[in-house]
Amino acid sequence: MKQFFGAFFGSFVGILIATILAVVITIGMITSGFKDAMKDMEGSEHYTSKGKGILKITFNEFIVDRERSHIEKTFSKFNGNGAGMGVNVILKNLEKAKTDTSIKGVYLNFDGLIAGRSAMQDIRKGIMDFKRSGKFVYAYSENYSQSEYYIASAADKVFLNPLGGMEWKGLAMNLMFFKGSLEKLGIEMTIYRHGKFKSAIEPFILDKMSDANRLQAETFLNSIWNSMLVDIAASRKTSVDVLNKLANELAINFPQDAVSYKLIDQLAYEDEVLSELKKKINVKEKDKLNFVSHDAYAKYHPKGSYHGKEKIAVIYAIGGIGSGEGNDEEIGSERISKAIKDARLDENVKAIVLRVNSPGGSALASDVIWREVALAKKAKPVIVSMGDLAASGGYYISCAADHIFAQPNTITGSIGVFGMIPNMKKAFEDKLGITFDTVNTNKYSDLMSGFRNATPTESIMIQKSVENIYDVFIGRVAEGRKMTKDQVDSIGQGRVWSGSDALKINLVDELGGLPEAIAYAVKQAKLKEYRIEELPHQKNPLDELFGKAEMDAETRIMKKSLGPNYIYLKQVRSILNSKGVQVRLPYEIIIN
Repeated sequence: MKQFFGAFFGSFVGILIATILAVVITIGMITSGFKDAMKDMEGSEHYTSKGKGILKITFNEFIVDRERSHIEKTFSKFNGNGAGMGVNVILKNLEKAKTDTSIKGVYLNFDGLIAGRSAMQDIRKGIMDFKRSGKFVYAYSENYSQSEYYIASAADKVFLNPLGGMEWKGLAMNLMFFKGSLEKLGIEMTIYRHGKFKSAIEPFILDKMSDANRLQAETFLNSIWNSMLVDIAASRKTSVDVLNKLANELAINFPQDAVSYKLIDQLAYEDEVLSELKKKINVKEKDKLNFVSHDAYAKYHPKGSYHGKEKIAVIYAIGGIGSGEGNDEEIGSERISKAIKDARLDENVKAIVLRVNSPGGSALASDVIWREVALAKKAKPVIVSMGDLAASGGYYISCAADHIFAQPNTITGSIGVFGMIPNMKKAFEDKLGITFDTVNTNKYSDLMSGFRNATPTESIMIQKSVENIYDVFIGRVAEGRKMTKDQVDSIGQGRVWSGSDALKINLVDELGGLPEAIAYAVKQAKLKEYRIEELPHQKNPLDELFGKAEMDAETRIMKKSLGPNYIYLKQVRSILNSKGVQVRLPYEIIIN
């Protein structure tokens, strides 16, 4: 008994000490975080409008549609997730800098940009618009990826490190297939779908792309590549044919090759680029350049900014679609529907812009959001701005809008439906020696249990459900786009389209990004002055820090172990954990 109490109290004291330490460390983290946040908001980096300033945008992290608040960005350091740079803030900064007399130009520095194709196009257009002010834009990198060069090519002068490199080889898309692995594990997948292009299930039943899937992939990939080439050719005063020839011949092997073919203006080390900037704004060589950071300039609000009541609500629908609350990275039908409803009922909101960046997900959750969009449309103008992805469920929630904008590089369409039921009985029996026995109260009680295949009768019932949801889907699209069901079906069937091609078949109304969508909404609402209200409100950073600790820890470990391949694990988990019939993009689209 004495040993028992000794062990008990020893364990108790150990747990108590560990708990106290955890609390102290947590309080220290929070205190440090708030100090950093306050310093960031009030300290030396706070921008004041005076002097010969240069707005410096360093692309060294991933690009998101909506940037987190400064305090949230501080907290993101604690949970191991990067905060990212928001397209919304980058474009706001460029817009402010156009008329800010203290900002003489923009310096783009590239060091590991990660961005979707539509986001890159939004940023590039923002740079081109900034240049119309007559101010300069310089770009520098030690090594340009194709994505980085696409943005950099909009600059007045593009610099490359003399020992650096420039990637120029065209686009490729790699898909991973799991059929062989599932067979080895003894897992059988039963598939139900409508749409010959609805290939979300192909990785689970095939070992390569179907002919239909390959056709759509080649079509939208070439459309995206051509869109990039058109923009670059216009800025660099060359032709699409020449750019294609350089890619086909792998002609850019050394830095000097990029200069010879006039893709790069000058080879220079960064100190030499800084000297060029000093000459450009008439600053002495010995003096220090007045760089204004992206974060510091984001907090600058020019005098005369509108603070009245009339608003445009910009609602961000980002991530896969599911029921429930969701978060800033996943669309929850409850949270997004509430944001749309709040904007509809707010008399000061004169128009709604729904920013959609989603591969889709639950058909039921998508329909719940669609309903709120349809109701909002009766009260005020509703405009959709499509980001990198607005496909399947992402298109479902968009189709009721008054007007739809997409970038040429947007992945959209994928109007199709599927369901998938795994049978893991053999895997448990053969691999683990685990067997199952079942008792039912009714004939179909164990349907979709995951431990038997559906009977022919059950399969007919499930397929009918899929067909019914597809019929509802194309009906929603037909109503919103003023088309017939047959017309929608002819361009549906799960097929994926680029924004450029979607415009030709009436899936979208106009090519453009978020600024164009907001401008259109302002025009429809007949506003002269307005302010932007971004919804839904971002999550509390304390929830992010404590509420998902276990999940975040697992995610960090898997990301570190798998590296770039983590995206494939995420895809498998997303499909296997999905509930109900899905309206989801065929696969994670990763374009290199």
